[in-house]
Amino acid sequence: MQKDTIRRRKMAGYLVEDQRKVTTHRLVQMKAEGKKIAMLTSYDYTTASITDAAGIDVILVGDSASNVMAGNWTTLPITLDQMIYHAKSVVRGVKRALVVCDMPFGSYQVNETEAVTNAIRIMKETHCDALKLEGGVEIIPAVKKILDAGIPICGHLGLTPQAINKFGTYTVRAKEEAEAQKLISDAHALEEAGCFAIVLEKIPAKLARQVAQELTIPIIGIGAGNGCDGQVLVISDMLGMTRGFSPKFLRRYADLNTIMTDAIGHYVEDVKEGTFPNEKEQY
Repeated sequence: MQKDTIRRRKMAGYLVEDQRKVTTHRLVQMKAEGKKIAMLTSYDYTTASITDAAGIDVILVGDSASNVMAGNWTTLPITLDQMIYHAKSVVRGVKRALVVCDMPFGSYQVNETEAVTNAIRIMKETHCDALKLEGGVEIIPAVKKILDAGIPICGHLGLTPQAINKFGTYTVRAKEEAEAQKLISDAHALEEAGCFAIVLEKIPAKLARQVAQELTIPIIGIGAGNGCDGQVLVISDMLGMTRGFSPKFLRRYADLNTIMTDAIGHYVEDVKEGTFPNEKEQY
């Protein structure tokens, strides 16, 4: 039974034959070989275990946990301690995927010394594989300091949620020439500083493709078209757990909101009617 299930899953294409641990080096190799990179968020042990077993290449412990796990409007309120808690939980459930943890707002913007201190703490306490920081040339000093400590960094450009109060809107970024040129310049600066990959969020597909072609490191898109070297989505969104959030770039692969609501409703009904537990479900 189990062998048949595994065989069907392999035929469906969502279990990988290569079970070696994914590293930053392998991601760069994947780009060079023209292999796409699949990335999803996870925030807890159980979800991370399932995501990893399904063959995901990279798991992002995103500061989006502030939204989907804590119910905040933005990513800004989540703390360093909270990110460490989520990342520790995720790492325990992962065998193959590269685990990247977001550095939360305020943990790297003050100065380089504080940035590297917080980065080291995340790595030591969570055992994650790499960190992600938002921003371009403005954060290069912090990026270099963290990289000098031997910590891999993934950049993040375009719509950067930690700067939402500056933007004032979640609309597509870099549509104008000046912002587009700055994004290209920032991307090159991050690569030259030593970042192993960059996430591009909600920018024109043509621009994202250009950046992916110009850089040798992987470009992971979210709302940035299929010209990127890989894609990332928030797992709660792509599984259809969330409602009321339907950006153009989001594809829902399931409707867990309905499935979970129905299952819980049936459980409530059975308890109320006294049909659960039955004689076979008790000692």
